[in-house]
Amino acid sequence: MLLLAGSLRAAAVPGFARAVAVFSFAVVLSSQPARCVLQRRPPLSNSSGNCWSRFHPVNMFNSYHVKFYHSKALTSPYPGSHVERSQVPEDKVGWQIEWKDYNPVEYTAMSVLAGPNWADPQINDKGFSPKFNERDGEVERKSLNGLYVVENGRPRNPVGRTGLAGRGLLGRWGPNHAADPVVTRWKRDGSGNKVAHPVTGKNILQFVAIKRRDCGEWAIPGGMVDPGEKISATLKREFEEEALNSLQKSPEEKAELEKQLHKLFSQEHFVVYRGYVDDPRNTDNAWMETEAVNYHDETGETMDNLPLEAGDDAGVVKWVDISEKLKLYASHSYFIKLVSEKRGAHWSEDPGPECRE
Repeated sequence: MLLLAGSLRAAAVPGFARAVAVFSFAVVLSSQPARCVLQRRPPLSNSSGNCWSRFHPVNMFNSYHVKFYHSKALTSPYPGSHVERSQVPEDKVGWQIEWKDYNPVEYTAMSVLAGPNWADPQINDKGFSPKFNERDGEVERKSLNGLYVVENGRPRNPVGRTGLAGRGLLGRWGPNHAADPVVTRWKRDGSGNKVAHPVTGKNILQFVAIKRRDCGEWAIPGGMVDPGEKISATLKREFEEEALNSLQKSPEEKAELEKQLHKLFSQEHFVVYRGYVDDPRNTDNAWMETEAVNYHDETGETMDNLPLEAGDDAGVVKWVDISEKLKLYASHSYFIKLVSEKRGAHWSEDPGPECRE
């Protein structure tokens, strides 16, 4: 049985049918290859990415005119396991392509099945009746990309087949919401002057990066949104825990951190991206979505008073120069690229062809 959760609302969403059709544009979320998993698709070219993001900022992937491509969500083995995904040819990723013999591997990690407070029960468990495509008590089951299909009681990944059913390492059926704070400053020399790139002449932007403990890749210090938590609170909390090791601080030290960070996180900020993330943990029935927000310390004075210290899921934390050479976790390289464009900072030594409207 195939049904569309919230079908009564679907009629009121113009263009919803186009959300599950074939679109004219094709873009790739992951512009850099992963270290922990094998890349399956070619990256987005530097020039086309520049043009596209300039004309379609912030919610560029939320448009129903855009087709996502899985890259890291098709990789094997599945993170933290020896489980191999069923092979999905590129021409059969989309659900609109009929594939009667599709038989994905079923896998949900034991850490999820153990029933921690951040995870849902199994779909058939007694008393579990999730309300998909809407807010379900304190759990947000709405997708940032619009309505998604529910088939046989399970949400269906809006981007397409991944070769793996179940939830893998993800706690929620359907969208799993995260927040990624991109904290930036200008690179400066010993005299406090901004450092420009010798080729492009553009100032070099730096961001706070962590090295993930689980796979060793560099990433933005983000994390999952707790039930009932506002995105703004998640962004600040995750930065404190992963980049400043706030969980190991004394109450007095935490209070000082809060005072210093309030200035940075309360100022004007830039929403880099909201929507689906091409993540190696994604499955046919559970997937990552995020809101990435840029908090920029223009003078550098605020962050100078906050010594970076790795904590929680981070193994190492440091300031990293932004350029196209970065290789980051999931779709983080793309988020960083959008920030550099917004700030007019250096990204690539190859400007590429000029964009034309």
